[in-house]
Amino acid sequence: MNPILQLTKNSGVIIGPVASLLGYLMNGIFHVLNSIGMPNIGLAIIILTVIIYMILLPLTIKQQKFSKLQRKMQPEINKIQKRYEGKKDEVSLRRQQEEIKQVYAKYGVSTMGSCVQLLIQMPILLAMYRVFYSIPAYVTMVKDAFFPLVDNLIAAPGSALYLQELNVAQQFSKQFTNESFTSGVTEYVQNTYIDVLNKFSTADWTALSEKFSSLSGDITATTSKLSTYNNFLGLNMANAPRYVFSEGLSSGRYGLVAVALIIPVLAAVTQWLNVKMMPAQPSNDPNDQMASTMRSMNIMMPIMSAFFCFSLPSGMGLYWIVGAVVRSVQQFFINKHIDKMDIDAMIARNLEKIKEKEAKTGKKSYSGADPSSRPVTERSTVNTRRINSDKYSTAVSGDAEQKLRERRSGSGKKYKPGSLASKANLVDEFNDIGRK
Repeated sequence: MNPILQLTKNSGVIIGPVASLLGYLMNGIFHVLNSIGMPNIGLAIIILTVIIYMILLPLTIKQQKFSKLQRKMQPEINKIQKRYEGKKDEVSLRRQQEEIKQVYAKYGVSTMGSCVQLLIQMPILLAMYRVFYSIPAYVTMVKDAFFPLVDNLIAAPGSALYLQELNVAQQFSKQFTNESFTSGVTEYVQNTYIDVLNKFSTADWTALSEKFSSLSGDITATTSKLSTYNNFLGLNMANAPRYVFSEGLSSGRYGLVAVALIIPVLAAVTQWLNVKMMPAQPSNDPNDQMASTMRSMNIMMPIMSAFFCFSLPSGMGLYWIVGAVVRSVQQFFINKHIDKMDIDAMIARNLEKIKEKEAKTGKKSYSGADPSSRPVTERSTVNTRRINSDKYSTAVSGDAEQKLRERRSGSGKKYKPGSLASKANLVDEFNDIGRK
């Protein structure tokens, strides 16, 4: 028998544990809000977002320092890349990589500097999506709002078949055919019903009330609680703006259309503002490929934000917007801090660290300004073994040819052609050449 399904909790190796951790935090925040009479998913998302970005603040500061330093060291990297342009051999590629690494070391930043924060934020972003997409799986009070409706609906004849045939239930079709469901495992069946009901629109709730009129009281009580919990500024945090947009167009309620566009538009605007506040803006040099890429990204990121927030649950869009606002506020103060940094003094300290490391390891590094700046000892030992090997091979080859010429010309000791002595001598000459 399959294990009990914990609603739609993510079971991924990385995303699953992160989603569970964020779910516990979200659940705690929601209970605190309920204790002060404000149990609302939208408010919980805002508080959770602020907490997450405050935790990530040290990484944000480090990433912004990297951006400012990258702006200053990029001309040196461009110079190295230009010097090795068109050279695809292994030695040139290795030297180019070493010289660029030395530039990074001089400025005291890691070659992975801009990736660390992204690698940490991506699992959080994906985990947040799972939490907002399946709120009842992580917030116990929202799950409890579906009772006693779920138990009464399970007892109603034909309810399982009715739910299974709905469009919103297609993504949960495997749960209806699972052994735990067909054998009537109570918790599994309850979770499957909640999964489907959590995706209901207003029209779906109305149709359910008409189909099972005896449960209309339970349906009204459940939808009332869910409305209190999920609705924030006129939007259901579980619904995607795209769904609200299409519902408003089909019903002629154009106010819903306007409300549906609030999240995507605010996402684009706040993302654009956040990009503009970055300390290192791309240069206008048409030959700077990295600057060209950054300019394209600065245009595409707000557009992508609007698109994603139009398609994903509104809770995800709210997280995106609040996150951009918090980052902008943080950026304002980070910029003030970074502007006071003495870059030259920082480089000097880093160079001192490199010298100390060289003194301990005994291994010299080079700046990368020119390959000739490498230590003489390092350049002089390059491929020495191969050169000596080549000289030895050439000497042996020349000696062998000389022996063969002497034998063929009759010089040296003569033996009767084809005799045993001549064959033994030939073997001896071969061994002698091998020894040399």
